[in-house]
Amino acid sequence: MFGIGTTELLVILFIILLVFGSKKLPELARGLGKGINEFKRASQEIQNELDINTPPKQAPKSVPEKNTEDESKPKSE
Repeated sequence: MFGIGTTELLVILFIILLVFGSKKLPELARGLGKGINEFKRASQEIQNELDINTPPKQAPKSVPEKNTEDESKPKSE
């Protein structure tokens, strides 16, 4: 995860705790969770809209098969 070790992560979390305090931290985490959830929902809605507006892929047209008879022979009429 971004090359951050356990010690560095604990130091960062401790600094955040000192800056915001123990009472504000749960509110910040809750707001962050709601923001991430809203972002995921919006990106899913956009993906669904793009899927609806995209025409379905068409199968390639089949090429008629060549006659397997020897064409060098003259046709009898």
